[in-house]
Amino acid sequence: MNKFDVAAYIWPAYTGDEPRTKLFWPEGIGEWQSVKQATRKYPEHTWPRKPVWGYVNEADSYVMEMQINAAADHGVNVFIYDWYWYDSRPFLEQCLNDGYLKARNNDRVKFYLMWANHDAKNVWDKRISHEESTVIWNGAVDRQEFERLAVRLIDKYFKHPSYYTIDNKPVFMFYDIANLLKGLGGAAGVRDALDWFRARVVAEGLPGLHLQVTMWNERTFDASGVDADRTTACVEIVSELGFDSMSHYQYVHFADIDRDYDAIMEDVLKEWARIDQTYAIPYFPHVSIGWDNNPRFQGFRPGIVKNNTPDRIEYALRKAREYVEAHPQQAPLITINSWNEWTETSYLQPDNLYGYGYLQAVKNVFRAGE
Repeated sequence: MNKFDVAAYIWPAYTGDEPRTKLFWPEGIGEWQSVKQATRKYPEHTWPRKPVWGYVNEADSYVMEMQINAAADHGVNVFIYDWYWYDSRPFLEQCLNDGYLKARNNDRVKFYLMWANHDAKNVWDKRISHEESTVIWNGAVDRQEFERLAVRLIDKYFKHPSYYTIDNKPVFMFYDIANLLKGLGGAAGVRDALDWFRARVVAEGLPGLHLQVTMWNERTFDASGVDADRTTACVEIVSELGFDSMSHYQYVHFADIDRDYDAIMEDVLKEWARIDQTYAIPYFPHVSIGWDNNPRFQGFRPGIVKNNTPDRIEYALRKAREYVEAHPQQAPLITINSWNEWTETSYLQPDNLYGYGYLQAVKNVFRAGE
């Protein structure tokens, strides 16, 4: 049994099986299209890169069986799937439904969901990504829609034997607090909806529901959900809404990432300590592999993590392990961005630059001596 739960986010867009993806990637191979088209933007730029495993369809169960084995063998034992709901129906579920869930070995790596409830914008379409403020689908949902999607989550995922739990309760993560407030009518509406969600899970025979929130920078929220008549600090809204725990999704959400990885890590460690002192609920330490979203744009995009070599990632993972060991009262969970965020240059999968270096770093920290 693993002593640590090492959870890597999955961006489920490396498949052409979802028809609506052709809106962004008309070649029919999902966002691999942008990866294949990525070019060097300046002399020291480390793009173009190529996946060692090829431009595979991650909605293929045979592909996912290989990836599950690679993950488990190197110490990654949880996948966190980005999960989407746009225009009254799910988006990009095929990677999970047809890939992971049909894989014969999915008992080796558990999974849980992060509802990526942000607006969908042009940033996914390289042809017009410079117009990234244009909203294609809204991520906010009203109460009726929330209940519809919640029932789907319970019926289709939470009861699966490989669904990740804390205290036997399925874990479900929210990405965008602001959109929750906007869609559900402010803090009171969100709290009522989440209380209903918890009760519905129990009514379906499960022990309860562990609700997790994605931390960004320390900011204020429009608690009314309608106008700015009541702004609330992040620490207050997290408490008011009743979340059970928190983690990060990406360093870029709170740190200046246009620097050397060592310098970024100094700020990351300070942020972990600040959160630990400020919030009453558990924080699960997060490690980002890097950041460079130039593959999504034709022109140069500033803001790139430098020198994020496997040895520096190993250092970050060791610090995350130390954090977990210093908090024995909470679940031994660590989140990583990510398994496959190629177009943001933050992935564990092997490439032609470092080979299996990032996966080996995970293994060195969490499976040493095996």
